[in-house]
Amino acid sequence: MSGLEASGSPLREIPEATVARLPMYLRALNALADGERLVCSSDELAAAAGVNAAKLRKDLSYLGSYGTRGVGYDVELLRFHIAREIGITQDWSVVIVGAGHLGQALAGFSGFTSRGFEIVALLDADPTLAGQQIAGVPIHDFADMPAIVAERRVTIGVIAVPAAAAQQVTDDLVAAGVTSILNFAPAVLSVPTGVDVRKVDLSSELQILAYHESRKGAAADNGAEATA
Repeated sequence: MSGLEASGSPLREIPEATVARLPMYLRALNALADGERLVCSSDELAAAAGVNAAKLRKDLSYLGSYGTRGVGYDVELLRFHIAREIGITQDWSVVIVGAGHLGQALAGFSGFTSRGFEIVALLDADPTLAGQQIAGVPIHDFADMPAIVAERRVTIGVIAVPAAAAQQVTDDLVAAGVTSILNFAPAVLSVPTGVDVRKVDLSSELQILAYHESRKGAAADNGAEATA
């Protein structure tokens, strides 16, 4: 990260690993706020976010000094600063490409709206789907994508199409002006400098869990043999 903030001051350099944890802290703070907590300690916030307190304090140090020694963090103040840092003090228009089961499920997820992300359109290459709505989100022909991106000032696109179509969809989104992509397709995407891609591979995550399960099974078998 480099350049200037809107105020003209230099942007802080924040490690990617820290950026990835900021939404976890915000979710934990939201839960504390819902419980009418005004102040929390670093230990409490770390436990709620599922990280150790030292890591949390180091992460938050990149944002500035928003805690008080011996008192803790002001929940509302820290919520605001984290939300501002990750860019959700403003609303973002998002398009989802692919109106299959996954795309429809994503369009129906209410958590996006509450976090400042408005799904403005579901896009699909099947023209027979155009005109339908999923959870209030209109389905448009993918051919309408450039006009929708321009009209709604969309900068974020979600790809929920088969792997074979993912790169072409990416190219078309980028050409239309989309600069951030969340990719659910099982494919590695090539994008130009200035375009950010985050990949969500559910099958890989399941395979990782399967690996750990197999290790547990092997350890249990070895333990049983040792006591036999």
